[in-house]
Formats: sequence, C-alpha cells, structure tokens
Amino acid sequence: MRFSILLIALLVFSACKEEKAIPPNIVLILTDDQGYGDLGVHGNEVVKTPNLDRLAAESARFDRFYVSPLCAPTRASLLTGRYHLRTGVVSVSKGLETMDAEEYTLAELFRDNGYRTGIFGKWHNGQHYPHHPLAQGFEEFTGFSAGHWSNYFDTHLEKNREEMVFEGYLPDVLTEEALDFIRKNKDQPFFAYLPLNTPHSPHQVPDEYFDPYKISGLSDELAAIYGMVENIDWNVGRIMNLLKELDLDENTLVIFLTDNGPNGQRFNAEMKGVKGSVHEGGVRVPSFWRWKGEIQPQEISTAAAHIDVMPTLTDLFGLEKKEGKPWDGVSLVPLFKGGEIPYRSIFSHVAQLDKELKDRPGAIRKDSLLLTLFPNRSELYDLKNDPKQLVNLAPGKLELVSSLEKEYREWWQEVTEEIEMDRQIPISDLAPEIALPTYEAELKGDLKFFEGHGWAQDWVTNWKNESDSVVWPLNVIDSGEFEVWLEYSAAPNQLGAELNLSTSSTNLTQTLDQGLESIPIPSPDRVPRKEAPEQTWNRILLGQIQLAEGKEKLILSAKKIPSEGLGDIFSIRLLPKNK
Repeated sequence: MRFSILLIALLVFSACKEEKAIPPNIVLILTDDQGYGDLGVHGNEVVKTPNLDRLAAESARFDRFYVSPLCAPTRASLLTGRYHLRTGVVSVSKGLETMDAEEYTLAELFRDNGYRTGIFGKWHNGQHYPHHPLAQGFEEFTGFSAGHWSNYFDTHLEKNREEMVFEGYLPDVLTEEALDFIRKNKDQPFFAYLPLNTPHSPHQVPDEYFDPYKISGLSDELAAIYGMVENIDWNVGRIMNLLKELDLDENTLVIFLTDNGPNGQRFNAEMKGVKGSVHEGGVRVPSFWRWKGEIQPQEISTAAAHIDVMPTLTDLFGLEKKEGKPWDGVSLVPLFKGGEIPYRSIFSHVAQLDKELKDRPGAIRKDSLLLTLFPNRSELYDLKNDPKQLVNLAPGKLELVSSLEKEYREWWQEVTEEIEMDRQIPISDLAPEIALPTYEAELKGDLKFFEGHGWAQDWVTNWKNESDSVVWPLNVIDSGEFEVWLEYSAAPNQLGAELNLSTSSTNLTQTLDQGLESIPIPSPDRVPRKEAPEQTWNRILLGQIQLAEGKEKLILSAKKIPSEGLGDIFSIRLLPKNK
C-alpha cells in the first residue's frame, strides 16, 4: 500500500516537473509595409486573408496598436521596449538604421532564459558586427540586414555568416527556414522571429497570387501588393499548421503585427496618412496575440504600442530581465485579463535623411487626442469622434495644443540626449568578412548612384574624373591586418584604370585589367522598380592593409581613368587575416 502511494506521488511529481520544464514558445511575425487595411478582418473586401482573419478571431487583437512611421525605428522599439531614438535608430539608411550594440534585445532576453533564438527575414538594425543579429542575441539567422532586398526569386541570402543562394520565392524560403527551426527545437523552448520582406517593393510575386487580382481589374501595383499579402497569409497558415501538427499549438504564443502603414495609397480603413506619416494611417497597424487557453480571444480598445511587446512578454512568461536600460513600454497583461494599464502618452517621430536631427514631424497620442506636429503647423484631432481626422481642432484649442506640445518637447529632449548623428562603420573581428558597400560611403565629385538614392544594393557609376572618390568612415574596434577585395564591373574599353585605396597610414595601387560586365539577375517586376537590381560582380584583390584601433577613413580614388570611364563600383570587402 505504501509502495503504491509512493509510486503515485512520484508519478505526479514527475508529471508536474515535466510540465514546468517546458516553458511556452513564441513565434513573432512582422510584415513589411502591410497596412492596417490590408486584411479582410479590417474591412478589406478585395484581399484574401483567411488564415490571418482566423488568427485574429482566435486572438486578443488590439484595435489601436501603434508603431513607428518607418521600418527600422519600429524594429528597434519592438526588440528593446524603448523608443527608437533612445536606441540610436533615427531612420532607415546611411547608418541611421543602426541600433546601439549595448541595447538589450528580445533575443538576448529569451536566450538568457534558456530559449533557442532564431531570426528569418529582414533585420534592418545594423549590417555590421557588433550590430548584426548574430551579435544581438540570435543564435540562428537566415535573411538580410539591409532595409530592403532587390530580388525575391532565387536570390542570395546570409545564413549564419555565409552567403548562400536559395531557390524559390523569398517569403516562402524565409518561412521554410523558420519552420525548420521550429521542427529542430520542438522539444525545447524557442523564440522564432519571422520578419518577412513583403509587401515592401520591388513588386514581385508568383503568378498564382498576382493573376486573380489582375483579372479582377486591379492595377498591376495593387494586384502585386495584394498578391504578396495573400502569400503572407498562406505562409502564416503553414506556421499554424505545423504548430498543431507538432502538438505545440497550446504552448506557443503567436504574435502578428506589421511595421508601419501601407506603402502607398490604397484601402486603409479610411485613416489619414500612409507609410512615413505620423497620422493614424502611417502608424496604426494590426496586432494579434494568440495563445490558446492562456489569452482569451477579444478586441482591446486601449491604445498600445511596439514598446510594450518586450515588457509584456517578460511579464507573461515570467522571464528574468538583465539589469540595464529602462523600458518605455508597459506590460499589457492586465488588458488580457480585463484590467487596465497605466495612463500614458504615446509618441511618434519620423526623421529626414540629413545630418541634422529635427524634432518634427512628430506626434503625441493621449487617450483619444492626437496632436501632430509639422515644421510650420500643429494639428489636433479627437480620434473618438473623428477617426478619419477630418476636423482640425487646433485653432480653437490653443491652450490644450500648447500643453501637448510642451509634453512632446520634453519627451523629445529626453530621448535624443545621447543621439550621435555622425555614423562610422564598425570594424570588428567578430565578422568573418566585412562588406563595405558604396551605399554606406560618401561620394565625392561627380560620382552618382545607379538608382539615385543610394539605397541598399545600389552602386557607384559615372566615374570619369581623377578628382572623384568614395570615402568610407570607419570605427575600428579590433585592429588587425586585412585582405582588401574590390567588387566591380568593367567593359573591355574600361580596362586599364589605376585605383588607389588609402588610409591614414596605407596606400594600395591596383590596375583594373580584368574585364567583366555585370549580369543582372532576372527580376520579374510587376511595375517599374525604385530599387537597384540584383546583379553579379567581379572581384579583384587590391592588397593588404593594417587598420589601427579608432576612427579611420578608407578612401578609394583613381589616378588613371580610361576615356570611357572607370566602370561601376559595388563594394570593398575586408577579410581579416587571422580568420
């Protein structure tokens, strides 16, 4: 009898211990440039999103969930629980998208609590170590670190420090990588972050998703965007099906949200503004939280934001947080249980890509009030009674406007205290290879970018003068010797150019005597693209340089230029000699 009781007690204890030994998992899905209105559940009668609509019905869904007007700032706040300006992230390129390496991220939080961590998609918070995702708490990474990618079919991506070519449509590839990560870690807790690249341009999507919308009479652009959204929906369905198949359905929190408003004028629930705007349409996005048996399906009207995700997950999962920088967000757990959260204001800001950081455009949301601030005016709206922002109340509410402006200015001064606008590219021995693309450099003379903006994957062209140069500002964290390779293209009549690569202590000279014209990778765009296309590049060894710790400038110039010009320059690659 005693033996039977003891055996039962041991079995009960063992079962309890086993149950406690398997913490809940999390899958965080973030899409790129998908607006609030790009879902059937939000009133769009054209786009087909059955899986996302079902996910919304099974979730705690926020009716007023706010992010930043642009993608890199949203990602920084999502990953840290802090306003993006505190993290060093200002905008989307020229180094201003880079998050301070000292920030404590969601990936570090989960890793420190015994979780496996993986990111599959777009990072956009720093391309170089120690800002790279594999240096910010993620143990696995498949994707790209730049603000966008130029080709969505059979493209090359980084996978755990190596460049690889992947067959298939990019969102499908990224989802499959996330599914493999889940399968591999099904018996231990995991944090899978899936920041998909769509429906951000270029407008590329398989025929099976594009054709039905085009046949229905939509423009090529809208048919492509809605096709990309429907493909997102299919991939979300794949994730939900796998969780059910692996019996992880009830022990996994799935969060779905998007990074800003829509990338263009289309249905957006009649809100004012799109991507890049501090109005509702630029920052109010879907936010669904599904955890069967733990979070009851409901609609939550209380305003929440990206800064709340990290505090909420810490509270919800009972995680231990490393001591460090304070959060701006709050835990939303009380809202899941029918309670309330502290009364607070929510702030927005969007920066222009220049050397001077300005406090406007910005916005402050306080209960149902929205004050938007622009260089020459302020606008006040009552979102409860005027959700379309049709009536500007500012002229008749000057005292209220003044009070809200004061609160915004105090916030602005606080979050920008430590911002450094002069950005250098870090050189760290953590990286197996350091790519220095020309779009991260400063162009001198008459040089131009092929596409014009100098966005990700763009390159330098129009090199015809010896006074022209490309300058990379470096911050050498780990000194050492490096092999220097040049990625370029040159036609036969452009051979013979004599290049000079210099630092404060080194000069390398090399003649471009190997001709190779770039071959564009097939790029099935549905509408004319804004981005530079993906293409092949020739590589030539320029020599070796020694870099000392500290700030340095790497300068590429030309002493001799053929009459037909120098050709096109894509990047410099540094390979540490001790690797």
